[in-house]
Amino acid sequence: MSIHPFRRAALAVTAAVLLPLALSACSQESTSKQGAGAPDAVSSPEPLGGTGAAAGDPFGPACASVPKTGAGSFDGMAEAPVATAASNNPALSTLVAAVKKAGLVDTLNNAQDITVFAPTNDAFAKIPKADLDKVLADKETLTKILTYHVVGERIAPDQLGSGSFQTLQKGMINTMGSGNDYTVNNTSKVVCGNVPTANATVYIVDTVLMPK
Repeated sequence: MSIHPFRRAALAVTAAVLLPLALSACSQESTSKQGAGAPDAVSSPEPLGGTGAAAGDPFGPACASVPKTGAGSFDGMAEAPVATAASNNPALSTLVAAVKKAGLVDTLNNAQDITVFAPTNDAFAKIPKADLDKVLADKETLTKILTYHVVGERIAPDQLGSGSFQTLQKGMINTMGSGNDYTVNNTSKVVCGNVPTANATVYIVDTVLMPK
């Protein structure tokens, strides 16, 4: 029985010698692993979308005309709800006027995670003036047309390649294309797409979409 104190003493001495060595080895191994993994820790993720538009990046020829700063810039639009954001873009003034006539400003601004296919002023100019004035004066018809341009979910560019989406008007729109070249309903081209606003993703199009 008297040998136990000596065993305990021997174990304590052994532990005192080996523990610092073990801690030193672990520290060196950890430092080595951190050094090897350092580039991954600071590297940025690869953009999504391959050779097409990266996630979050607007694309299309008309994007070049968007102001670089201010409320009408991409950064400014990203901070505002969609109807307000559109009102800050001069190329969408006819659409904004139509949205106001239909009483849809609050509806669009308060919606969550929607996609708006927004016709430019030039798109509305393709409609004969007499016909456009008639539509603008008919709130029910105007509401149907405008809500046909809105989908109740955010649509990413890679979903447009061969897509079919139900609109708030309850009709369907179809999209096709690839890279930075997309068409809606075989008639309307996306001229500036993937534009972020606070509550929506906007695809600016060159032709007004008509419900079927």
